[in-house]
Amino acid sequence: MNGQVFIPRVGRAPDERRIDVLDGVRTIMILLVGWFHIWQQSWLTPSVIVSGRYYSLDPLLRSGYIWVDGMILLSGFLLYYTYGGRPMGRGDVLRFYRKRFARIFPSYALNVLIFFFLNLHRYADTAHALWDLGAHLTFTHPLWYFTYYGSPINGALWTVGVEFQFYLLFPLVLYLYRKKPGWTFAGMCLIGWGFRYWAASLKDCGMAFNQLPAFMDVYAIGFLGAGAYLALREKLREEGAAEKGFFLLTAAVCVLFLSRLVKEQASRGSQEMIRYGQLVTRLPLALALTALIISLAFTFRPVRFLFGSRVMRVLSEVSFQFYMYHQVLAVIIRENRWIPSVSDTPNYVGEWPWQPVYTLVCFLVPLVLSVILTYCFEKPLARLILRRSGEKTLSAAGKAEENKGVDAT
Repeated sequence: MNGQVFIPRVGRAPDERRIDVLDGVRTIMILLVGWFHIWQQSWLTPSVIVSGRYYSLDPLLRSGYIWVDGMILLSGFLLYYTYGGRPMGRGDVLRFYRKRFARIFPSYALNVLIFFFLNLHRYADTAHALWDLGAHLTFTHPLWYFTYYGSPINGALWTVGVEFQFYLLFPLVLYLYRKKPGWTFAGMCLIGWGFRYWAASLKDCGMAFNQLPAFMDVYAIGFLGAGAYLALREKLREEGAAEKGFFLLTAAVCVLFLSRLVKEQASRGSQEMIRYGQLVTRLPLALALTALIISLAFTFRPVRFLFGSRVMRVLSEVSFQFYMYHQVLAVIIRENRWIPSVSDTPNYVGEWPWQPVYTLVCFLVPLVLSVILTYCFEKPLARLILRRSGEKTLSAAGKAEENKGVDAT
């Protein structure tokens, strides 16, 4: 063999265009956030049996909100993976905004309008109603207490507001990152760390800990992770069992580390301590998730298949709709007693079988609705908007971009 070391290949290299494991990562994080919100209504805390021992899932459910940070990290990863490989000219910037608008705004506006009119009677007067509606439709609702905590529309939509605010900045941030990657990365990290340090010093950080500046380092780590993935993909075209085993071990270590973060966050008592914990946990969570994503992308094919299967891809595609509807529907189902119960407060008394039936319904109803809205409303309308805006056909590069990964939202 001419002195060369032969390392057998195991499976095939990761897809050049699509990072399939991201479908599974995104789906799992969305479902964990959804489970947390449903658990808040059901109080059902399952246990699993491993080797004859009971392990409660309480920490996983109690801290389920932290995976929203993971969704924001994934957004930063995909934004850089999709657009970071080439400079964005004026046409590219406009196309980026058109795609973000077509992908997000119609479905988001539909959700806002539905729950605005359903809850119109909850507003004190017309001025408050119009203020809340206007703030949500301009993605500025996380900036004010009334439109963030006091809004009867949909509490889960604050994440979409933060994401869209970053989309507005993204072309400029990407331009700076391409020109001066080290300085831009450091600047984004300093903004995130500095803002969170300031927020942690407040007596009440409720209006600060989830604002866009508090996530700037998370986006930066997402950029860095996408760059690291691209660099590794070039070097590991002929990866063998040893490399795949290393990445599998790394993934296992990341999962163990994340489980420790989950337990630590779940142990925090008061609301303010929970928010403080999120400020502290955000950085290690982002780093561990980035390492996990990269490791999963390069490990053995069966593991990649579990995260990148067709089921995961479909669930990932409908996850935006599921995220927007699941929490509100869970509240509606419980308050209207769509699931019959003996007690007036079946969640408080742990009524059986109300708790598991209610939990199952709260997953199934928004999932079915999400499939319908995704494939009958979101995708057709996005295609129509893009077609009417002049994007009738995609170039070869454009088609490759469309297939690169799960959507950044």
